[in-house]
Amino acid sequence: MQDTRRISLNALAGAIAVFALLLPLSAPAQEKSAPQQEATPQKLTLDEMIEPVVRIRVFVDPDARTAQSLGHERDGSGIIIDANGLVLTIGYLMVEAHAAEIITNDGRKIAANIVGYDHDTGFGLLQAVSPLKLRAMPFGKSADLKVGEPVLASSFGGRDGTVPAFIAARREFAGSWEYLIDGAIFTTPAHSHWSGAALINREGKLVGVGSLIVGDVGGKHAGVAGNMYVPIDLLPPILADLIADGRAGNAPKPWIGMNTEEVNGKLVVSRVTPGSPAEKFGMKRGDVIVSIGGQTPSGLADMYRKIWSRGEAGVDVPIDFERDGGKQHLDIKSMNRLDHLRLKSTL
Repeated sequence: MQDTRRISLNALAGAIAVFALLLPLSAPAQEKSAPQQEATPQKLTLDEMIEPVVRIRVFVDPDARTAQSLGHERDGSGIIIDANGLVLTIGYLMVEAHAAEIITNDGRKIAANIVGYDHDTGFGLLQAVSPLKLRAMPFGKSADLKVGEPVLASSFGGRDGTVPAFIAARREFAGSWEYLIDGAIFTTPAHSHWSGAALINREGKLVGVGSLIVGDVGGKHAGVAGNMYVPIDLLPPILADLIADGRAGNAPKPWIGMNTEEVNGKLVVSRVTPGSPAEKFGMKRGDVIVSIGGQTPSGLADMYRKIWSRGEAGVDVPIDFERDGGKQHLDIKSMNRLDHLRLKSTL
């Protein structure tokens, strides 16, 4: 473990004193085919609270589309969310994986199947092939979180992987990789092992899954570092479909395959994904987006909304852009992001 993850047990105990009075919890309602979670006891010790947070290790095919950017072997955290060993994690850890294993905090290694991945939320699911014999973590309501509220950020490693934090902001988050979520959860101070970490409220319930480390949690250029978590409220509507089909059942958004950054008020293409529609139709790194369908986007999030408002995956997306001082136009035929990836369910 890195030294930055180690805090004294006394300091940790003091920081989570607000968690001492846990409320009686009942199992959250799920879709008919979704897993049923165990009820949480009226009171939990710290060790019981973080027991469902496990380590995951995944192995990706050499020809995977994401291998170059994310690696062939990936390591992070996951959270047990039902009694049958279903494990929730952040999707970039397991997308395009062909094999995986779960490592409990007492060192047991259990093989896991690849269940499902959702690009829109960023969630991924694994399933242990044999009983984990550990409690599941029930879902809380991320919508109820308030700025300033104390939480726990817990990665694999038990107490060494658990740190106190506070909710710093709730706001939309636009990622350069055609990713946008409303109500993202930002916490501070930063947890150094954030990938797939559990964000736990004072009732001992899961309210978010760790995605990123950021340098500006408030979005106001104050320079306060922290983490971004995907709200757990985004999971229940798609959980049954992820389990049954490996992907969400909603209509797929049009995907172009370009990373875009906001630079000095301009939307600049920073990367074009090999084999993507953007590459096939001629977009290049350094292009500056001017308009989508004749409408000028106010920022990255607005650009995504303008693209997605044109229809489902497969629709043509008209893009005006600047290159080498001149204006150009392309009509890019979009696609479903999941159809571009080499996804494999091992169930």
